[in-house]
Amino acid sequence: MSRFTRSAAVITLGVATLASLPAVAAEGLNYNQISLRAEASQEVARDKMIVTLYTESQNSDPAKLAAEITTAVNKALGQAREVKGVTLRQGSRNSYPIYDNKNQKITGWRERAELRLESADFPALSKLTGELLNTLKMDSMDFAIADATRKASEDALLKDAVAAFKARAQLATDALGGKGYKIVNLNFNTNGYPQPYARGGMMMKAAAMDSAPTPEVEAGTSQVSMSADGVIEVLQ
Repeated sequence: MSRFTRSAAVITLGVATLASLPAVAAEGLNYNQISLRAEASQEVARDKMIVTLYTESQNSDPAKLAAEITTAVNKALGQAREVKGVTLRQGSRNSYPIYDNKNQKITGWRERAELRLESADFPALSKLTGELLNTLKMDSMDFAIADATRKASEDALLKDAVAAFKARAQLATDALGGKGYKIVNLNFNTNGYPQPYARGGMMMKAAAMDSAPTPEVEAGTSQVSMSADGVIEVLQ
């Protein structure tokens, strides 16, 4: 008898606990929550010019080939270091064998080395590029947004995105007849910042060979944006 009584008490307690769960769940629910999205955008100039040059040659003696490539790269580096405002980066350097017609015997070696030049001074880098094309070849000319410019742009867009989100939140609150609102969460995402924008270099190469004036370059702009995605709770 006592065992039955104890079991009944446990069952009663369990039912009481289950009955209280909906009340707890109801307390955890948040009503009048609205998901909103706002966006701010602006045009940002591509203010960094990136030129990739290379030297390539072949020789039956790999040691002589390596020395030839190294001499060409070192000469170009020395010439580029004399120009203020130009950042130098050595790119990839690869060497691979050349086989005979039967693809069985190595008859020589080919090697290629790249030199990457970056600058916000377009005229200076254009002039230097034209001079270096006397001994090197151009792989590409790219344009990008400099890191400092990107950070300044993101800071400005963040303020604009927050202001746009607040305006939309107030509009939604007024439409629902609320007394005010509070932000539950808010996330920011940026897009539109381009990877380097490639331009071919054949025209500049021809101009340099003809001793023509340094060609004008126009990097253009990119439209970048920042979105603010969040949730607000309208207060009644």
